Amino acid sequence: MSVLVYTESENGNFKKSAFEVASYATEVAKQLGTTATAVSFNSNENESLGDYGISKVLHISNDSLKTFNANAYALAVVQAAKQEGATTIIVSSSADTKYMAPLLAAALEAGYVPNVVAAPESTSPFTVKRTAFSNKGFAHTQIHTDHKVIGVSNNSFGIHENKTEVSIEDLLISLKDGSFGTKSVEIDKVIGKATIADAEIVVSAGRGLKGPENWGIIEELADVLGAATACSKPVSDLGWRPHGEHVGQTGKPVASNLYIAIGISGAIQHLAGVSSSKIKVVINTDPEAPFFKAADYGIVGDAFEVVPALIEKLKEFKAQNA
Repeated sequence: MSVLVYTESENGNFKKSAFEVASYATEVAKQLGTTATAVSFNSNENESLGDYGISKVLHISNDSLKTFNANAYALAVVQAAKQEGATTIIVSSSADTKYMAPLLAAALEAGYVPNVVAAPESTSPFTVKRTAFSNKGFAHTQIHTDHKVIGVSNNSFGIHENKTEVSIEDLLISLKDGSFGTKSVEIDKVIGKATIADAEIVVSAGRGLKGPENWGIIEELADVLGAATACSKPVSDLGWRPHGEHVGQTGKPVASNLYIAIGISGAIQHLAGVSSSKIKVVINTDPEAPFFKAADYGIVGDAFEVVPALIEKLKEFKAQNA
């Protein structure tokens, strides 16, 4: 009766979150005295999960599941859980998984707790710590159902290597046309070196940039840092940047190691969506901007002077330490 973990992938490659939930599942399995089994969809990297403590991978190779579909994926994971006799299922807290997890929990009659930030405090009763009130506090939640679905908050537990001999098994699942419910007709993806969900560093900007023509300095800073670019809601609403870059409570949540906010005042909805980031740096001309109260480091200054100077210093540092 292993712990089952759903590992997200894209174009055959695992996302960073897959290795974090694998690490988390391994810790839960250790507490329960069992092993961790992963379920993957059309992945080319199944063996790599053995580096994070996974002893078995149930691989689903199915062309109809190359595009994520919440209902179909939930049904597939349910079948994997029943085959393994798994009662504890670990998932991430990504946007896709938050669509799938409630369906999975309903099918298994399981208690579902998202945004979990630490290994279980106890397994009897099963107790986990999660964020609450838009990341302003924590809740210690007990799960009393036989089946449990735990959503791990991105970049909270961390990735921990634990090399284990892993076996790969093909899992044949049964899906009907009605299993899909909805159909993707078009996917509009942001193309870049790093995605907001997986990035260690995010460089974000707001209306303080004054227009889309000035975004070159943001992209250059992101390029130097190997970061993803993002923006505030007004910027995406104005059409300066794609909606896929909008971060905040009403956009994409950010849980990066470093979040740099440039020309963003810090509306409460934006702060709520980025508060899980470990280090927050703010650059703004207004010393009374609300973001400064939430920042770890702040620079009161003109972005058009500060950012180019920062880029040059970073390039100089990288050249000296190459």
